Amino acid sequence: MRHVVVIGGGIVGLAVAREVARRGDAVTVLEKESRWAAHQTGRNSNVVHAGLYYAPGSLKARMSIAGNASMVAFAREHGVPVDVCGKLVVATSAGELPRLDALARRAEANGVPAERISAEQAREHEPEVAAVGALHVRSTAVVDYRAVCAALIRLLGEHGADLRLDSPALAIRRSPAGTGIEVATPRGVVRADALINCAGLHSDRVARLAGLVPAATIVPFRGEYFELRPDRRHLVRGLIYPVPDPALPFLGVHLTRMLDGSVHAGPNAVLALRREGYRWRDVSARDLAEVARFPGSWRLARRFARTGAEEVLRSFSRKRFAAGLARLVPAVREEDLVRADSGVRAQAMLRDGSLVDDFLIQSAENQVHVLNAPSPAATSALEIARHVVSLV
Repeated sequence: MRHVVVIGGGIVGLAVAREVARRGDAVTVLEKESRWAAHQTGRNSNVVHAGLYYAPGSLKARMSIAGNASMVAFAREHGVPVDVCGKLVVATSAGELPRLDALARRAEANGVPAERISAEQAREHEPEVAAVGALHVRSTAVVDYRAVCAALIRLLGEHGADLRLDSPALAIRRSPAGTGIEVATPRGVVRADALINCAGLHSDRVARLAGLVPAATIVPFRGEYFELRPDRRHLVRGLIYPVPDPALPFLGVHLTRMLDGSVHAGPNAVLALRREGYRWRDVSARDLAEVARFPGSWRLARRFARTGAEEVLRSFSRKRFAAGLARLVPAVREEDLVRADSGVRAQAMLRDGSLVDDFLIQSAENQVHVLNAPSPAATSALEIARHVVSLV
């Protein structure tokens, strides 16, 4: 029996740990926070994506399509709330129709159940939507990812896993015999045969601790959300998304009806001033210095200066945020919005300023590092786990 140490207690780390345990190996999970799923997993829109947006054949495409089915099945098997509600991707102007048609072709190439529909058909699903055309994606779902993590924790407990909160990795080295890994934590040294890094926002730092030169650097982007006031929730029945900009991996502000009936609106995307910077006043000199020293940050900023400025302005203006939503649902007004919790996306970036579009996994002897796993990582968590564990 091997012993594998997993760093990171979000949904990917917990799914990886469960897969290790299912294969008959011992596993220790190290999470630096005092609770599980504290960051990306617990601060997203809870959507189970269909695999619509991603390049055919990419890890994201394959794993999100398979993950859509496996995540919904897992939720149903373990009593986790889930609703396969479908979603609309809407074109709000004639100029967006070619991109919508290209998205429909990509859905077909990926095997995603999606139907190109007219504006009239779109309003049958969402009476308040403004659309000149739409794509109806039937397999998109909404799930409680925190509850998924709680189910994974229960399963890991049944397997006898060693689950450690408040246990950041302080140092990593090969064992003196050269056959394993040692991870120093505030609670002592964990000795294992192999290491799997699922540290999300800190995945590149953990890779460096382990002696690797990571293929990409994490640059944090904050996504800010609002909710519709309870008396305005009737404006949205399900999920309404814009046609995405193919140059950026972010999907733009959208509307999502949650399992409890609330309607989340957002997110926008602004540079976070700290890796876990959920507010503008959350600032880390170390994190900012790393971003400033990294040449890719400046190259991205030059390439998307106007887009970035618009996102910052929307961050400070509820009126601008509402205007973005009103492109999709014209009845949404500034006074309908109530501030909700923000999330931070761990976006891997290359030195040339390009954003890593696919999942990025880097291996070394007795080590596997998940260096880029933003959305749809939660959707794909069980599939990522199978793939990663097969590499150890």
